Amino acid sequence: MKIALVTYLDKGTYDSTTVENEDDKLLNFLKEKRLNIEKVIWNDEHIKWEDYSLAILKSPWDYFDLIEEFYTWLDQLEAKNIKLLNPIEVVRWNANKKYLQEIEAAGLKITPSFFIQNKESVNLEHFFEKFNTNKLIVKPCVSGGAKNTFKVTVDDVNEVNQKINLLIRDEDFIIQPFLPEILENGEWSFIFFNGVYSHSLIKQAKPGDFRVQPAHGGSVHPQKPSKELIATAQQYVTLFAKDCLYARVDGTFVNGEFLLMELELIEPFLFLNTGPENYERYYSALKELI
Repeated sequence: MKIALVTYLDKGTYDSTTVENEDDKLLNFLKEKRLNIEKVIWNDEHIKWEDYSLAILKSPWDYFDLIEEFYTWLDQLEAKNIKLLNPIEVVRWNANKKYLQEIEAAGLKITPSFFIQNKESVNLEHFFEKFNTNKLIVKPCVSGGAKNTFKVTVDDVNEVNQKINLLIRDEDFIIQPFLPEILENGEWSFIFFNGVYSHSLIKQAKPGDFRVQPAHGGSVHPQKPSKELIATAQQYVTLFAKDCLYARVDGTFVNGEFLLMELELIEPFLFLNTGPENYERYYSALKELI
């Protein structure tokens, strides 16, 4: 079986030092397990995808910048009957943050969210009262890496209003209350392989910032959560990440209650470096799925 470990063409847009390091370490680890696997750029027009029996999404970091091309690529894999991990239908669903509405409808907790359709107009000032907050987070429904993400206060709401109403001409946006608990307690990530819990950590923003991503200076702190916390995260995976090689459940705790921020099923950093056993768990899950 020939396997493609799917990545992206790095044009220097993102700080990808950490993710490339994880990609290479994982690739070498899987080769040592005698898998016939190689890194492949998802939108490389010279790739003959029919040569591969399986494709594993690892770091297609630019998919949200090229979303229509990405959807077309998924269609091509489906037409060629090439198995993708995570599954194609799950990836399509997860690419747009409107999936949060389905998760909430299933009775699971999410960060309070309001969705604005493209070509609508919006006045962000109304949402301070709606969410009972003095800060908002506004970001595209199709996005990643904090792209076009704004933290909005009463002082700068008029300025951000102008920017958002320009951006919303082309894409949908999501509006959420800024959760101070992220600054106080950090953002949790629970990582699962084939539906089974593997490891977890807390990501914390650097002083003066609100973005927890390592590319923006965030720090990572491995955790040993209770069985109750793992069971809480497990609910999201059980219902919405069926047959997924990997799933990352991101959220924070507000008044003792876990609120999902994102269910990452396309290109999450998996923090495999936080424990040597994580690579073995990834490999075992992969074996089960192939």
